[in-house]
Amino acid sequence: MEFDVIVVGAGHAGIEAALSCAKLGNKTAIFTVLADNIGAMSCNPSIGGPAKSHLVREVDALGGVMGKMADRTYLQKRILNTRKGPAVRSTRMQIDRHLYQQEMKKLLEHTHNLSIVQSIVSGIIVEEGRVLGVTSEEGEIYRAKAVIIATGTFMRGRIHIGKKQLSGGRFGEISSENLSLSLEHHGLQLGRFKTGTPARLDGRTIDYSKMAEQKGDLGLNIRFSYDRVVDSEIEQMSCFIAHTNSTVHNVITDNIHRAPMYNGQIESVGPRYCPSIEDKIMRYPDKDQHHIFVEPEGRGTVEMYPNGISTSLPAEVQLEMIRAISGLENAKVMRYGYAIEYDIVVPQELKYSLETRKIENLFLAGQINGTSGYEEAASQGLMAGINASLKLMGKEPLILDRGNSYIGTLIDDLVSKGTNEPYRMFTARSEYRLILREDNADLRLMEKGYEVGLISKKRYEMLLGKKIEIEKILIQLETLAVVPSTPGLINLIAEKNSSEVKSKIVLREFIKRPEITLFDIRPMFDELKNIDEEVLYQVEVMVKYEGYIKKQERDLVRFGQLEGKLIPADIEYSEILSLPREAVEKLKSVKPQNIGQASRISGITPAAVNVILLYLKGRNR
Repeated sequence: MEFDVIVVGAGHAGIEAALSCAKLGNKTAIFTVLADNIGAMSCNPSIGGPAKSHLVREVDALGGVMGKMADRTYLQKRILNTRKGPAVRSTRMQIDRHLYQQEMKKLLEHTHNLSIVQSIVSGIIVEEGRVLGVTSEEGEIYRAKAVIIATGTFMRGRIHIGKKQLSGGRFGEISSENLSLSLEHHGLQLGRFKTGTPARLDGRTIDYSKMAEQKGDLGLNIRFSYDRVVDSEIEQMSCFIAHTNSTVHNVITDNIHRAPMYNGQIESVGPRYCPSIEDKIMRYPDKDQHHIFVEPEGRGTVEMYPNGISTSLPAEVQLEMIRAISGLENAKVMRYGYAIEYDIVVPQELKYSLETRKIENLFLAGQINGTSGYEEAASQGLMAGINASLKLMGKEPLILDRGNSYIGTLIDDLVSKGTNEPYRMFTARSEYRLILREDNADLRLMEKGYEVGLISKKRYEMLLGKKIEIEKILIQLETLAVVPSTPGLINLIAEKNSSEVKSKIVLREFIKRPEITLFDIRPMFDELKNIDEEVLYQVEVMVKYEGYIKKQERDLVRFGQLEGKLIPADIEYSEILSLPREAVEKLKSVKPQNIGQASRISGITPAAVNVILLYLKGRNR
């Protein structure tokens, strides 16, 4: 069979890749080990959180689907870090994992140009440095102009529960044993990472009265998608907070020799920022307790997810550990936790478009590139799908950068620096986080999604209307003012413990008071009463943090100057005599497109960057 694009893997990366390719007019096939598990949440059934919500919003602004599906299938939604600044404020949703899977499968099944193929891909077909398709374990050959590999943990996946080892990409699903060998055969450098998951518990056997209840937040504007996909509140389910204790810690330390991560059975690197409970206890021996978030997995199941106790200890040790936790004394385990090792491709093998350097038209997305997390995977899947489609159209790739997106930061980190552990996105990874907030992803990126063809004209015109409305309100804030006699002002000042208003103050200055918001004063002015909440919030952030934003914008100009200094594709770094050999090797490997990218390569010093600049200046003469 022949296709324009083949996507290998139907997890969060594969879904975004396949849908974007199909929507852009390509005859697309998505391969999966088990069609019923399309969009499966192998670990925590949640989407979003710090920095991850920024990625989801950016995916939505570019035309992806993760945010829309989360909005349709949430069990609980919350805004995190509300007491902190807007740069780190984030949305998090607990998801009905079964409904999410069902809806994703339905979406793929009803997408024009898209075929689902339940089969294990055993290798890629490459001729003269270009990928031409894939082969399956059944011996079938599938031809394609481009291939996107998004295999998650399925490449030579090995599951560990104590001494017991199983081959599998996920518990109960066959791993792909031969695809790794094929990629290696064609010159790609592989690595090996590890991740893990906790046991799942029967919610009917949990004593929630011994735990702190955590309810969701209300409000239709708490959503990921800029398109409102639900018109009313969905009934929310509570999560609960428990804690480990000294008994739990003793059970783990007494059995640490039976943990695969500590007895030499697992040698690969696990995620530093989402460690197993064994890692937490061993790394922080002085800590008396660790949080456990007991979270529902769906409306139609009694399974609960104890977030925070990921483990690969033997089953009997897991049970002893769990039952030593207050509230879980009688808990029944429905599925035991496990660790899983899997192959990755070293991300320096990639171009910034996510196409591999060595094999033309072969793109990689998701955990295969060394990342962890659904949101990181979806971001890469969307970009790989867009760039594979643009390549087939004969167009230049869409390259996002650190100055306009978290997606650009993620890809730049992977390609220029690589990673020696599963990569997770944090707000701290972005130098421009006050500009790259989750609330303004549409203002930053939706025009690019429209230009690519994944955002409709109607939706783009709504964006333009929003921009006009923001400018209009900014102008009004220069003319509207509060005076001592403004109705409601005295009560507001008292309620907010703010200083007295003795003379006229324009609203632009008045709302710079930390304790005063535009939402507080909206009832006082007819011009503000019917303004959309998103517009109002956007304006408030722009005004309150004006000084900080301007500083980052100046930094962004300097960043843009470096990004604008292009490095010719035919440059021979070995001819630059003053460059150290290590720098030459790294520059040859990464092949940065501009000076900014070169400066972020690990081991490339400012002195080396200056040498390159001088060389290019002389060459241009």
